[in-house]
This record gives sequence, C-alpha cells and structure tokens, in this order.
Amino acid sequence: MKFRATPSLIKGSIAPVVTPFTADGAVDTEGLRRLVRWQLDSGSHGISIGGSTGEPSAQSAAERIAAMKAVAEEIDDRVPFLPGTGSTKLEETLEITEAAHKLGADLALVITPYYSRPTQEGLIAWYGTVAREFPDQPIVIYNVPSRTAVDIAPETVATLRRAHDNIVGIKETTKDFEHFSHVLHKCGRDFLMWSGIELLCLPLLAIGGIGFVSALANIAPAAVARMYELYVAGDHDGAIDLHYQLAPLVELLFVETNPAPAKHILKDLGLIESGFVRAPLIEPTAKGLERITALRAQAEHLLVRPSL
Repeated sequence: MKFRATPSLIKGSIAPVVTPFTADGAVDTEGLRRLVRWQLDSGSHGISIGGSTGEPSAQSAAERIAAMKAVAEEIDDRVPFLPGTGSTKLEETLEITEAAHKLGADLALVITPYYSRPTQEGLIAWYGTVAREFPDQPIVIYNVPSRTAVDIAPETVATLRRAHDNIVGIKETTKDFEHFSHVLHKCGRDFLMWSGIELLCLPLLAIGGIGFVSALANIAPAAVARMYELYVAGDHDGAIDLHYQLAPLVELLFVETNPAPAKHILKDLGLIESGFVRAPLIEPTAKGLERITALRAQAEHLLVRPSL
C-alpha cells in the first residue's frame, strides 16, 4: 500500500496480467507469480490482476482473491498494485474490494457492472456504495462499454468525483477519444486517467492522462514501458516510432477474443505452461493462429524471451 496515499504517482505502463490456468483449467498460481516477476524485471511501472484480460467473470470470488494475494506477495510494494475488484453483483464486488484493501492494494479498479445495463443513476448509486464502504481505499472507475454494454457518462463520472474523495480516477477503455477529453474537462485535470485502448495509450498522454493499463504489456512489457518513458522524457518522435512498431502486436491480441492470443504467445515464450482459457472462450483456432503468426513476424524484435 506504499502508493495508496498518493495515487497520482501511479503512472506509466500498468500491466494487466492474464490469469494462467493449467491444461485442465485450474488456476496456475506459480505461473502467475512467474508472470509478475517477469513484468517487474521488464520494467512495468505497476501491476493489475482481475481486469478483463484476467478472465474474472470465469472465476469464483475465492479464486480471484487467491490470485490477488499471490500478485501482492510477488510485488511486495515495489511497484503500484491495482487489482480489478468489480463484478456483476454488488455483494461480490464489496467482498473482493475488501480483500484487495486488506492485501494493500494501492487502487481498486471497479468495472461498471456488466449485463444488467444500469442507468446513469444506477451507476451513481453503485459506485457510491463501494466508495462509502471503503473510504480509505482509492477507487478507479473502469469504463469498458464493449464488454459491459453500458458507458459511464462524463457527467456521471464528475458527479461521483465531487461526491466521493476516494474516487480518484478512471480507466477508459472506449474507442471514443472525445470521451476521454470530456471526462477530464468535467472532472478537472487532476483527475487521474489511464487508457485501456492500446492505440490510444500514447495519444492520451498528450491530453493529460498519466498512463495506461494495456493488455499489450502482457507480451511486450519492456517496449510498452519504454514508450511511456520516451514520451515523458520529451522524445516524442521515439515514442511515436515505438507506438507504430507495436501496432502489429496490438492487432495480434485481438485476432480472436482477448486473452486467448496473448496466452498463446506467453506459452510459446515459456512463461506459462498452458494457453488454456475458460469457457466460453477457446484457444486460437487454426485460422487465427495463421494470422497471429503473420503479425508476430512483423514485430518479433519486441517480444523478448525471459531468462528463466
């Protein structure tokens, strides 16, 4: 919880690690710990677990909490820890958020509740409940309408920010880049914003964002961290060049549903033992693998095999 008191220090590339499973579908805790160690060695500026890339909706609350515990232990306060704690059920969201708080999470990343399609008033009530239950826990709204079927409006974010001091930021995973600007304009430029859209990570920095929680960091952590570092050091041309070098890997991630392509790459790199994804997802099809292989060849130099 070293960074909990100063959330504005949680900048740069926050890696939203996958949850590795064994070939028969059990959570591979040792594989998860190995991924976290590799992320730290590769220079990622923070670690998240339990966001969309971590397949939280296919896991029980107990599995998610056990994964958070393993990640927190591996991080050991060396970098910020931002677990995803949201669920489609309020009681489960509160249970997982409480566990994250006790484990020392610096920020709790709470997704808009999926499937139920709440109104904006419903979202205000939902986030308000979470914020009041954990007044000492900084909360980050996680907006990902492609997954949840609800888009939290900039006015709603501003209402929550004014009402709750511990709602400190938002992870924006929408391709509507105007939405990013509207949120920062209505909430104030001291409101913290991270991008979850890979090709908007670099552009967000230009309008006041402080970093990104990008699935791309799963397979190219050093390059994603380096892109942020180049930008903040003033080497904008270098950052832009790396942004475009990474583009084939961005496309690779979404050849089929994330995180199946990422897990395929991680298995090939020797970081996890299995590319298993839980139903209803499946591992990449033969046609998907052809496209993944072709895209990988365009950016192979950015995939650094770990020294294990």
